[in-house]
Amino acid sequence: METLTATKSKSKKKKTERIHGCEAVVRCLLEEGVDLMYGYPGGAIMPVYDELYKYQDQLQHVLVRHEEGATHAAQGYARASGRVGVCIATSGPGATNLVTGIADAMIDSTPMVCITGQVPKHLLGSDAFQETDIIGITMPVTKWNYQITKASEIPEIFAKAFFIAKSGRPGPVLIDITKNAQFDELDFDYTPCTKLDSYVPRPPVKEEKVKEAAELINNAKRPYILFGQGVILSQAEEELKQLVEKTGIPAAWTIMGLSAMPTNHPLNVGMLGMHGNYGPNVLTNECDVLIAIGMRFDDRVTGNLAKYAKQAKVIHIEIDPAEIDKNVKTEVAILGDAKEAMTALLPHLKKNSHKKWHQKFKDCDKEEYEKVIKGETEPTDGELTMGEVIRDLNDLTNGDAIIVTDVGQHQMIACRYAHFNKTKSNITSGGLGTMGFCLPAAIGAKMGAPDRDVIAVIGDGGFQMTIQELGVILQTGVNVKILILNNEFLGMVRQWQQLFFDKRYASTEMVNPDFQLLAQAYGIKAQRVSERDQLGTALKNMMEHDGSFLLEVMVGKENNVFPMVPSGAGVADIRLE
Repeated sequence: METLTATKSKSKKKKTERIHGCEAVVRCLLEEGVDLMYGYPGGAIMPVYDELYKYQDQLQHVLVRHEEGATHAAQGYARASGRVGVCIATSGPGATNLVTGIADAMIDSTPMVCITGQVPKHLLGSDAFQETDIIGITMPVTKWNYQITKASEIPEIFAKAFFIAKSGRPGPVLIDITKNAQFDELDFDYTPCTKLDSYVPRPPVKEEKVKEAAELINNAKRPYILFGQGVILSQAEEELKQLVEKTGIPAAWTIMGLSAMPTNHPLNVGMLGMHGNYGPNVLTNECDVLIAIGMRFDDRVTGNLAKYAKQAKVIHIEIDPAEIDKNVKTEVAILGDAKEAMTALLPHLKKNSHKKWHQKFKDCDKEEYEKVIKGETEPTDGELTMGEVIRDLNDLTNGDAIIVTDVGQHQMIACRYAHFNKTKSNITSGGLGTMGFCLPAAIGAKMGAPDRDVIAVIGDGGFQMTIQELGVILQTGVNVKILILNNEFLGMVRQWQQLFFDKRYASTEMVNPDFQLLAQAYGIKAQRVSERDQLGTALKNMMEHDGSFLLEVMVGKENNVFPMVPSGAGVADIRLE
């Protein structure tokens, strides 16, 4: 275990209190400013729950209906609020049910502290009832984890966990607490953690690298910015805006970076990746300098790496050294926080406009509009499309709502067409692609940003993976708008089956229940539409309703999402049809 160095008070040492470990857990959470957490009780964590009962006026616990829902709700809360999400579960199946959400948080850099109960220390390794090695299981998908077996460890480990979760590149941390440690007593004294030996969460930005990058950018003829969630996590939205406006460089986003820059900004050229916009993908292979900010060159963005931006000199601004040169070889790597790096870079950059280069993006936009966007968002007859639903939703949100999506066709359509004016407005499962993410994440997002409208845009398949979390809405009254885009298929898998498996729709057609009746059983007002002339009124009803609302929209069963970069192809091989 690394040495923990915490800031010590210069005043007289605080008096310690003799309390039980279970109370220490709750007190640690309060010391870290936690006022909301998600979880599900059970035998091995029951002492902590008993203490939560006593502190419920200071720390709200939201009872989910499945432990996976607790992780996704904590993720949604963290992404909408910018704070650390917290979830709690018992040992054995309770702990293992957290794993999917933990893995999701890890790959999407979401700060989260997960607490699990464990059998007493003397039973560890004996295959006791509901004993599982959750430390071993979660080691590959956590930023750090630790098993507490003595009550005296609790304050130090909790301080360390919160520091690790939220510092540097954020991520999930898991603390496993044996039952004896919850019952035993300790002298409680809490000191927040501010430093760990051998852990450098914010590498100092090197001035020489900044100057090298500035020289490349200033001399570039066709520079291009790709920005990801690192901009949002470092609160560098304003610095990004200043950078693109000063240099006139076109900027495109990953789906995790969406909303870091307003959708309608003239220098925002659109979405990268497999179902991204035509220009941002094709012109990646025509730029001469590629500036990547807070993104990790995921395979869904790059396509075939052997064909990716081979002509470009790459500048990579990244806080995690493990991501530098991992997928794409860089000319200049600026290791450090995105906000600090761009702040250092801005004074060295020259004013520019790159009008001819911008025109290439506009020409691509026109072609994509005629071949894809017009038919997806402006149909006049035939079946309803997902694109026109999002278009009409934009008219009601004015780009101010938080939109949470699940995974699949609806996710890509929402990311492509939803409008955003504010940061932290697009919440989705990016790297892991977890179906079932949306509903609990939307609940967490609304609790993390109670003054904003939160809309869960979800497919009929993903909705049923965590449909039980409607019980949280019933019990808490949280106001979430649920928009089901129902094509009666596992749509993205079906699309691949159509395009690459000769329309052999193996196990992708869905026979669904009556979602309206299910919603009503949970006390949620619901409506179902299938006709174009009903859509506008139905969306307005949903948005104006005082409370949660479920709107099911029946859309075309075999509509596809284009553009599309086929598996194994390069970004320049993107298909418009």
